[in-house]
Amino acid sequence: MNEAHEMCGSDEWRQVIREFILPWALGDIDLGDDVLEIGPGYGATTDVLCQKVPRLTSVEVDEALARMLRDRFAGVPSVEIVTGDATALGFGDERFTAAASFTMLHHVPTDDLQDRLFGEVARVLRPGAPLVASDSLRSDELAAQHVDDTYNPVDPASLPDRLEKAGFERVDVRINSYGWAVVAYRR
Repeated sequence: MNEAHEMCGSDEWRQVIREFILPWALGDIDLGDDVLEIGPGYGATTDVLCQKVPRLTSVEVDEALARMLRDRFAGVPSVEIVTGDATALGFGDERFTAAASFTMLHHVPTDDLQDRLFGEVARVLRPGAPLVASDSLRSDELAAQHVDDTYNPVDPASLPDRLEKAGFERVDVRINSYGWAVVAYRR
């Protein structure tokens, strides 16, 4: 990620995640006791999620960010930070009770890789387990903030078909001023 993303580690961004984005995206969904977080980045969502669930495993592709998060969460036994690629997760089938991904899918460089990520998440979720995700809508302003960085925003209108092909059902997509949020359940 480029330097413009350092704000994603700020207290202000954590507050937005805690007070607005997660409550809107999660609603009253029960995430269960073993949750997978895809793409924690600077960890703002990790900070909030780890207070809501008994066990959180966060998969971060960027080694430097993963190392920073491992150091930060070293004293939190309920949080495991894994360096890995979410398009090829190293977990067994049907391990997790839920998966979450917030404000990161636009960093996955192609639609094909995003679809592989969706398929891998479905594979590691238990039947009936939810995927809760959100991200920003495409905009020129966000594109400008991603100079020298990957910017491939997901079209929320494409999510029902893409997630159903990946193994999800009951796909619910919502849009508001923060962007889009989706809840889908593994078949």
